[in-house]
Amino acid sequence: MDKSGKFKDSMSTDINGMLSLYEASYLGTYGEDVLNHAMEFTEAKLRQSIPLMAPQLGRHYSHALELPRHLRMERLEARRFIGEYGRESDQSPYLVELAKLDYNKVQSLHQAELTEISRWWKQLGLVEKLGFGRDRPLECYLWTVGLLPEPKYSNCRIELAKTIAILLVLDDIFDSYGSLDELVLFTDAIQRWDLSAMEQLPQYMKICYMALYNTTNEIGYNILKQHRWSVVPHLKRTWINMIEAFLVEAEWFKNGYVPNLEEYLENGVTTAGSYMALVHIFFLIGQGVNKETIGMMDPYPKLFSSSGRILRLWDDLGTATDEQERGDVASSIDCFRREKNLSSEGEARKQVKQLIRSLWKVLNGEFAAPKALPLPLIKASLNMSRTAQVVYQHGDNNKFCSVDDCVNSLFFTPIVF
Repeated sequence: MDKSGKFKDSMSTDINGMLSLYEASYLGTYGEDVLNHAMEFTEAKLRQSIPLMAPQLGRHYSHALELPRHLRMERLEARRFIGEYGRESDQSPYLVELAKLDYNKVQSLHQAELTEISRWWKQLGLVEKLGFGRDRPLECYLWTVGLLPEPKYSNCRIELAKTIAILLVLDDIFDSYGSLDELVLFTDAIQRWDLSAMEQLPQYMKICYMALYNTTNEIGYNILKQHRWSVVPHLKRTWINMIEAFLVEAEWFKNGYVPNLEEYLENGVTTAGSYMALVHIFFLIGQGVNKETIGMMDPYPKLFSSSGRILRLWDDLGTATDEQERGDVASSIDCFRREKNLSSEGEARKQVKQLIRSLWKVLNGEFAAPKALPLPLIKASLNMSRTAQVVYQHGDNNKFCSVDDCVNSLFFTPIVF
């Protein structure tokens, strides 16, 4: 930087250095103004340089500008980078071969996990019995690979995918199927968390109640066997909180109430399943679980909330239009338009993306701070934000691959030699 604190224009001749600084700037936290300036400076200079580059090199830099590596889902980025590195003139063929073998081996593990999840989902028969609800075990599993990409977390991914699959059906009950009176009864039964409580429910809710109750107890039993912690009360609490938040949204819609942005986000983090997923991950991994860290789960830590807000905001960017057509509650996009008196949806979407960027600074600060929570749990929280972008970005920007493309790339299409 020069004496006035600005980056020197002469830096722009070092394109690789510019790219490295650009990527590093996305790890900034609040108050790190130099990194904010670095982000603006390097992005502008790189965009100016790309038209002058050879096509292959230009694609490499354009990819980084579309989304920096820090914000990308690990396994998808690994596959892309193997191909990119393999095309470089100074690449090591042995390293490329090892990377391809490793990727394909992990893909085989993913296929085995998918088989187990599909078998469980078919035996559960939830969607078949109910006649409605999302039937998306593949997408549920994609979330778990995004959250826990390391091969050693195989059992954690299987158990977590079960919770996400049930979450989607519960969401459908509250969004589009159950009457408000039925939803009140269901919420009361979940709060009691007792099989006798479901006798008051309609038949379709009894089936869903039993699926949730049994699956949660089974996960708790497996954690007790492996890690010797009795955690069902903690898992149960996350589901109760989420069902209560679902009911709040249903009442908002029924009464025509439009929440403000903060009110919407605070409730929306819970309905997105953020707290449920991260608390389950905490106990499923079992690392760093003690009385102190368990106490940090109530109330939920800021790390969970920030990551959950990013999930909720990306969800709105990707699905708000469809949900509004179904008559769903107002989204964060609507809240921004109303509170900031914005003239267009496009302006509101820009505001949402700016808020996501600000929340990433919070996450980076949590990652850089002294570790009170176990590191794998912190990583999973950051990965939740990354995976949300993969799942929902395609609905906002067609430059990014669809969920089906991601699923095929990760789980069914090996890297050829």
